Amino acid sequence: MTQTIEVRTVKTRGDRKQFIKLPWKIYAGDPNWVPPLMMDHKKMLTPGKHPYYEHGEVEFFMVFKDGRLAGRMTAHTNTLHNEIHRDKVGFFGFFECEDDPDCAKALFDAGGKWLKSKGMDTMRGPDSFSQNEIVGLLVDAFDMPPMFDMAYNPSYYEKLVDGYGFKLAKNLYAYRFYSNQEMPEKVGRVAEMIKKRKGIEVRTVNFKDWDNELMRVKRVYNSAWTLNWGFCPITEAEFQKLVHDLKPVAVKDLVMFAFVDGQIAGISVTLPDINVIIKQIKGRLFPFGFIKILTGVKKIKTARVTIMGVVHEYQKLGLDAVFYIESLKAARRLGIEWGELSWILEDNLPMVRALENLGAKIYKTYKVYDYKLK
Repeated sequence: MTQTIEVRTVKTRGDRKQFIKLPWKIYAGDPNWVPPLMMDHKKMLTPGKHPYYEHGEVEFFMVFKDGRLAGRMTAHTNTLHNEIHRDKVGFFGFFECEDDPDCAKALFDAGGKWLKSKGMDTMRGPDSFSQNEIVGLLVDAFDMPPMFDMAYNPSYYEKLVDGYGFKLAKNLYAYRFYSNQEMPEKVGRVAEMIKKRKGIEVRTVNFKDWDNELMRVKRVYNSAWTLNWGFCPITEAEFQKLVHDLKPVAVKDLVMFAFVDGQIAGISVTLPDINVIIKQIKGRLFPFGFIKILTGVKKIKTARVTIMGVVHEYQKLGLDAVFYIESLKAARRLGIEWGELSWILEDNLPMVRALENLGAKIYKTYKVYDYKLK
């Protein structure tokens, strides 16, 4: 029996509602799926409601099989990315689909055609607008839920993407470290030696001096990753959104600044894994979800090193190792049992070496793909 496959773009409020709610259908019965925070999810997927739309165009595609919604995807451009990297790369994201290669092909065809019409020669993803958001396709460890702001998807997605003809662009790794692990004695000695020899001071965030702390964070944020693959600087509006989202769940002892001769040199932000609570509240902050997050943060026993960056001129001092040691000490004091360090580019060798020296192990892999548009 021949099935009818049709791709439509989102045009009405009803269409957008279907687009937004599809994941609840795709992941029905999956015990490891954590729903997105519905309020944030709606804003991201509504033009004008998220700062990304200030420098990027987005088209929303839905695929219907015999009249029934079977998949969704965005295709989007990022003018900042193209200006920085001097390329013609466009992106796909928010991909969700039934295990049907024909439906996936229809979405990728439509997205690629739209990107080509915008002057792009490559379609890259999955990328939820930029590297400042959720990036990558999970390809292993499907028996575990994702950490906060990390990707999760059915195992068959890799087959759908590979089957279309996408090629691997980059592996992203998530490392795990248990707080009761004995770290090599040499690592601790080296970290202390680095601090003394280079005059490095490490302190935790001062919430009472918030405006000045934000200036320091932003300076590091837009300097630390400038040479990294795919990096796109964060705009002022995106930065304010990031801070707004993270501040309520930040724990003072886990947000650290490093200074060299009084100058800001790096930041490290480790956050409790609030996915533990988001799963309980089913992605809904109201009426009581926000209260549950605020009151439950300090009870969470897992955490993720979300941001760790060093200003470019200080990147060879070994500050990443210092941050890891100090974060581990804080995690032990707070009763955190284990942490995820993610995501790490496969060819970010200084960071990879620092993690391996610490004894951390890769336990999840995410892939980013490219497809050359014809």
